[in-house]
This record gives sequence, C-alpha cells and structure tokens, in this order.
Amino acid sequence: MAGDLPWPEVPIGNKNHANAAVVIIGAGIAGMCTAIDLIKRNNCRNFIVLEKSAGLGGTWHDNKYPGCCCDVLSTLYSYSFAQNSDWTREYPGQEEILAYLIRVAQEYKLYPHIRFNTTVEEARWDDELKKWRTKVTTPAGSKEAEFSPEYEIKSDFLVSAVGQLNQPAWPKIQGLDDFGGKKMHSARWDWSYDLTDKKIALIGNGCTAVQILPEIAKVAKQVTVFQRTPNWVVPRLDQPVSPFMRNVLRYVPPIRWRKRAGQMDFREWSYQAIVDSKSAPATMFRDMAIDMMHKQLPDQPEMWEKLTPTYSLGCKRIIISDDYFPALDLPNVNLETRPIHSIGGPSVKVTGANGEAEDVQPEYDLLVCATGFQTVEFLHPINLYGKNGRSLRDVWKDGARSYNGTCVEDMPNFGILYGPNTNLGHNSIILMIESQSRYINGLIRPVLEARRRGEGLTLAPRVERVERYNEEVQRVLRESSFNDPSCNSWYKNEAGLITNNWSGTVVEYQQMLSRVNYDDYDAEGSGAAIVREKRSHTVGRVVEESQVSDTTLVVMGLLSTAAVVGGFLFRNPRYLSGLRVR
Repeated sequence: MAGDLPWPEVPIGNKNHANAAVVIIGAGIAGMCTAIDLIKRNNCRNFIVLEKSAGLGGTWHDNKYPGCCCDVLSTLYSYSFAQNSDWTREYPGQEEILAYLIRVAQEYKLYPHIRFNTTVEEARWDDELKKWRTKVTTPAGSKEAEFSPEYEIKSDFLVSAVGQLNQPAWPKIQGLDDFGGKKMHSARWDWSYDLTDKKIALIGNGCTAVQILPEIAKVAKQVTVFQRTPNWVVPRLDQPVSPFMRNVLRYVPPIRWRKRAGQMDFREWSYQAIVDSKSAPATMFRDMAIDMMHKQLPDQPEMWEKLTPTYSLGCKRIIISDDYFPALDLPNVNLETRPIHSIGGPSVKVTGANGEAEDVQPEYDLLVCATGFQTVEFLHPINLYGKNGRSLRDVWKDGARSYNGTCVEDMPNFGILYGPNTNLGHNSIILMIESQSRYINGLIRPVLEARRRGEGLTLAPRVERVERYNEEVQRVLRESSFNDPSCNSWYKNEAGLITNNWSGTVVEYQQMLSRVNYDDYDAEGSGAAIVREKRSHTVGRVVEESQVSDTTLVVMGLLSTAAVVGGFLFRNPRYLSGLRVR
C-alpha cells in the first residue's frame, strides 16, 4: 500500500491532500518532465502537479486552431527518454503531439499526481515554516468547488512549469471588444463555429497565422490577412513518414538515433543564421526565403515588396511553411498591409492614405486574432512572493531575469522551466527543458535529504551570481540579430531588453547545467551542512548531437536487428523449421 512506503516515495493521499514535498505548476511538456525526473532521479512521488486546464499537454492542449503543428522536425520533438517512432509526418500536428504526451503520462503513471481544473492564484514563501504556501481555486459549478472552492498547499519546493506561451495576448485595437461578429483568439479556438462561406478577418501573420490561413481559406468565402510586419518564411519540406519507415525507426533504434542526431546537428548549425545576419547560414536562409516567394508568387513584384522583411533574419522567429504564399495567391484571400485604425461593429477599419479610417469591406463574420501570447510576463497572472515577502514583480521590475534560466533571487527553493532567456529560435525547446529539469531536480535532492533527516534546507541563488550571469547573457544578445533595432518581437520587453531568448547553442546550455554548484546558492537552515559538504552535484546531460560515424551506427543497427530477430525466433521456435537449408 502507498502508506507503507517511506517518505518521499509515498504519494499524496487524502490525509496529506494539502501537503507535498514538491508542487509543480503546469502539466505541459516541462511539468511532465520535472515530475518524471522526480520519480527517476529522486525516487520521489510525494508531489502534486497543478493544471488550470481540463487536460495535460500545456500549449498542445490549449492551441487547437486549424493547421496547428510543430515547427521542429518530429524525430527531435520528443523526450530523449521516451523517443517516439510513430510520428506520421516529419512535422507533427497538434493532435498527434498531444496523443504522444498522454501516452508518456500514462507510462509514468502521472495522472494520479495531476489536479486538473485547478488554478494557482498565488504562492507565498513562509519564512518561519521554510515552506511554500500555494493558494489554488477550483472552478465554480464543479464538484470540487462544492466542498473545496479554494485551498492552500504547503510544499518544501515549488516549480513553475507554466511556460512562455500560456496567456493569450489580445491586440490593443480600439473597438475590439465591441466587434459585431464572432471573435476568437487562436489559442482559444471554437471548433463548434462553422467557417464555411464566412468572411474572415485574420489579424497577424506570425507562425500561428501562417498555419491557420491555408486551412481556413479552403472553406471561407473570403479571408483578409492583416499584416503589420512581414516575416522571413523558409520552406518546411514536410512529408509523410511511411508505415515501413516507422517500423524501421521503432525496431532498429540506431537508425532513429542517427536521424535524431542529424536533425540536432542541422539545428545547432542553423544557430548562426539567427544570431549573425552576415553568416553563411543566414545568407542561405535568406536566399531560400526569397527564392520560394518568387516561385510561389510568380511575376508579382508588388506582393514581393509587401512580403519581404527589411530587418535581419532571426530578429523575429523564422517561419517555416510550404503553403502560406500559395494561400495568399488564392482568389478568396487578400493581403492588407495598411495599419489597423479601429474596429467598428462588424468591420475592420484601416488608416488610409489621407490618414482617415477606411473600411476594408463592409462586414466580417469572424475576427481571428493570431496575435500570440504575453511572453515577457512570466508566470502571469500568478502572484509570487518570496523571502521577506518580496514579490516577483519587484524582482523583475526592470525585466525578467534568472540564474541559469532556472532560479530567481529571493525565491528560496524555487525553480522555473522555460523561464527568462531560455527560449530558442533554432532548435527544440524540449532539449532545453530536459536540462532544466535535471538541474532543478539536483536542487530538490538536498532539500529532500534534509527533510528525511528531520532538518530544513533552503537554497536561493546568490545575487552576485545572478547579476554576473545576466550581464554575460545580455552582452552576447546585444550583438545578435535578436537586438536588431529595425524590428520588434515577442523576444523583447517594452524597454528593448531581450528577456526570452538564450544567448548560445543548446549544447552550450546543456553543458552549463550539467552540474549544480551549491556554492552559487545561499544555503540556510539546519540542513545547510548537506550542501556545504558536498559542494556540487553532477546531473549530466543527454548527448543528442552526432558522436559516432554512420558506419558504426549501421553495425549497431544490424546487431540490434539481429538481437530482435533472434529473440523472436527463440520465443517462437516453430519458425526455425522454415529457415532450414535445403
């Protein structure tokens, strides 16, 4: 029985419903990874995962718009410890990714730990108890709200896994709230609404809008795309993965490893394209973008001018698509580049040549805002209060920052995944998340050990380490394409500080987080001797890039295949008779 297990192996039960070793906010890719590492690395099941939505998956649960898919090649878009061989396309769609995450959660028995439809209002560090007090609410009308509309959970450690793509950002347009037709944000798509023969206004032309347009244009009567700034769009080259190849990837793992390593190598190589506008990779991607535009929109110089960016490649996220430009060329699609003035009733008004508002057309049935998320407001709208009651908003009043992208000053026993300066423009975010999860679990480890001994331990990053780390990160970012003054992006805050993106490659980040140096932290409490004696803890890193030659991998593949076939024949000797030499 669970009650017979030693702490912290014992799961949370009825009696300790509001007490846990670790509380994780968010049941997306990051929260799941942290929970799995708690089990594998710290033998801990005394944790709770709090999820606001009705299901797990994070952004892949919330974003269900037409055409929603990943812009990272599928083989690289899965956990290293749960690689998926069953992707049906080179770039997986939202439903397929969500199904994968559900399978992983089932395999690691995460569901009993997740409390769905549970919203975190605030989390407050208790200086006296040396614990976090996390206040949560359940939705009105639910069964849970009948007996527990709100309650508080105490925990030794708190982890934020809410991510950067969490809270939808609505555009600030006069009259938006009073739009006369149907209105929806791409991250809150209403599939009950029939798009057939509708006149649709699509605001935005980033990654999301580029995926939405080709799908809605198939059934809509007319679509107007409102573009504020053009984007660099390069070929996706998507294609199906045949059943045969899926079987090869499943039963001959070295081939899957080779494919994954090749994608990792290419993605890491492309890092130069997004940080150095004069590099060879940047030139290659620009040429690819222009060439594709000219081929897919032949003999249309006016369109080329509207769709060609004037800023450095990489300043905004590079978009990959095979069907966006052809969709813009459809007879029922119009590209509008004049700035939006306001919204009046069912119409969208733009600023005309004389400065006055003009209707693009009399009315729209649907207004779609593909306008992204509140990316620079990490943890929004959760209120976090750390040591001596200091709020996270105060810590981040000049811009979000952290130590190693995972810990925040004056926030003891706290970790954050996909936090400040950990976003990527060139590779799979899962690679970063796995490193962060390992590192945070390395911080959780001594805290659990202290409690086992009946002691207390708090760890918070030293302020001077935080400052030194962020000075170096920002020094590199200032010289990158992310800092191009000729464009604005969700990578920056209003002051122009790049708060979202990492300043190096994935491998550099993984190496940096492969060891937890406890000297970087202020350790307090009766259990502080644990980290003072040990000084550091190696958590390692997953090596995804190529390490061996193709020949070696082929040999490994043959041996693997032989082992699989041999094992099958050993278990089924009747098939041996069919293999006799005649």
